[in-house]
Amino acid sequence: MARFEPAALPELLPVFYRRLFPHGAYGRWLGYGGVVKNYFQLREFSFTLRDDIYVRFQSFGSPQELERELQRTNPYKIDIGAVYSHRPNQHNTVHLGAFQPQEKELVFDIDMTDYDDVRMCCSSAEICSKCWTLMTIAVRIIDRALMEDLGMKHRLWVYSGRRGVHCWVCDDAVRKWSPALRAATVEYLTLVKGGAETVKKVILSEPVHPFIRRSVSVVEKYFEAYALVGQDILGSPESWDKVLALVPEEHREPLQGEFPKKRDSVQRWELLKGRMERTRRAAGTGRSTPCYADWEIMLQYCFPRLDINVSKGIGHLLKSPFSVHPKTGRISVPLDLRRLDQFDPFAVPTISSLCHELDAAGDDGEQEDGGETEPKRRARDYKKTSLAPYVRVFEQFVEEMERARRGELLRRSDLQGDF
Repeated sequence: MARFEPAALPELLPVFYRRLFPHGAYGRWLGYGGVVKNYFQLREFSFTLRDDIYVRFQSFGSPQELERELQRTNPYKIDIGAVYSHRPNQHNTVHLGAFQPQEKELVFDIDMTDYDDVRMCCSSAEICSKCWTLMTIAVRIIDRALMEDLGMKHRLWVYSGRRGVHCWVCDDAVRKWSPALRAATVEYLTLVKGGAETVKKVILSEPVHPFIRRSVSVVEKYFEAYALVGQDILGSPESWDKVLALVPEEHREPLQGEFPKKRDSVQRWELLKGRMERTRRAAGTGRSTPCYADWEIMLQYCFPRLDINVSKGIGHLLKSPFSVHPKTGRISVPLDLRRLDQFDPFAVPTISSLCHELDAAGDDGEQEDGGETEPKRRARDYKKTSLAPYVRVFEQFVEEMERARRGELLRRSDLQGDF
């Protein structure tokens, strides 16, 4: 893969916005079928330009106008904001207080830095293939809950380009939600509570909610390979003391005595887990209090950590899909949930590698260009690169939303007898 140099962005970005950015599908996504008049025109975009110049409250009359502006300014980063009461680019002409955010997708931002207290391999902005499993678990848990528990149909998951993932819930009804409803959803999806000074951040009690049980079963699939082998959380007295601090005292002391006799983290975990399972079996006969310390540990080490402020505020900006990360050069690409376990953030194309692929393909394609129009040629351009499968995931998401919208319109016309 061609090495990315941030200094090359001024040369690479014009190529990206002219030949690779999926303008067509992007406009269809944010236009939502044109069902609501002026919906696209009332949307805020914000651009980060060269030298960290930050331009808010951009809005455009059409996706084509946005496309022209992207190709004119070549932003280093694109953020998407709310749909407002008035056109955002005219907000200075509106009476103070009248300009208000009305709607936006429900968004979630999961960032690896929020797991620094429980990952041993990396810290702050660093990630590796070991700790990326935390993002896989987060997507699995949150997506299942959004779909099955909360009935949300249109969920777009996107890699941030560096160390996290974003989710855009695009259902018509959800885009209209108040900040209170959004905050309540994050609260439902939050189990890890307390700051750096809180030792035990997950506390379970009977009866255990079905959402928690289902989340534990997701974590269990990854826990041995991720936490016991990859992170080796019970590998040394120092690390197992940290884990045992989350266990009630009557169980902690016997385990501290037994742990040194075991060979590795996997064996020590079996011992701890077996002990907790016995308390739960005995509780069924009324002989003891059930203890869920093994579940609490799994959740504290692996459960998703959401930023409530990103989700709660309708006016909050979030980085756009297909934005270029200015530090890594990686593209913010949609995730294919059917292949989530195979997703490798380090294999995501960078703007440098894509431009290199275009150059390589260009040598072969020069002869056949003939009199082809610019949009047609461009539609074929990205297909010559490793961005193609990610654009296809995005197009399938937009097509599925459009199918659902057509189905809903047909259903309504049938109800009204408009055959």
